Amino acid sequence: MDLATYQDPQVIRAALGEKRIAVVGLSANELRASHFVGFYLQRHGYEIVPVNPRETSILGCQCYPSLTDIPGQVGVVDVFRAPDAVPAIARQAVAIGARYLWLQFGVISEAGIEIAEQGGLDVIVDRCLKVEHARYLGRMHALGFNTNVISAERRRVGG
Repeated sequence: MDLATYQDPQVIRAALGEKRIAVVGLSANELRASHFVGFYLQRHGYEIVPVNPRETSILGCQCYPSLTDIPGQVGVVDVFRAPDAVPAIARQAVAIGARYLWLQFGVISEAGIEIAEQGGLDVIVDRCLKVEHARYLGRMHALGFNTNVISAERRRVGG
C-alpha cells in the first residue's frame, strides 16, 4: 500500500477545516497521546466528541460508547485504536455520514480504508491530526514563519 495516497495535503487541509471531531479511543489518562491530541484540539477551537465505552466524560465532554451513539453531525473520525478495530469503526463512520476517516500514526488497516472509501469518505492514514494542524495552520514554525516542514534534522547554515 502506498501511504502517500492517503497523505494528500489538500485532503488534510480540508479535514482540518471540520470543527467537530470524534476521537475514537480517547483516553482519560493524561499521559496518553490521544488525551494530548484531544486537549490540543480543544485549545484550538475544535469540538471534540470522545468515543470510549469505558468512560463517561473526558476533557469535560460526554463520552459515547460508539460513533452511532453520537447526536448530530461529525466531520472527522480520528482513530486511536488498533488496526484490527478499524473496519468496524469505518463502517460506523460511513453510517453516521462523517466526511473523513483519520487514522493516527501506526493505525493502518487496508480493510478499514476500503470500507471508508467505498462509503464516500476521504481517508488520511499514518498522520497525527495535532501535528498536521501545527504544520498547516501555522503552529509549527521557526522565527515566526510557517515552514510547512517537519524534521528533526538540523539544517546546515552558510554552506
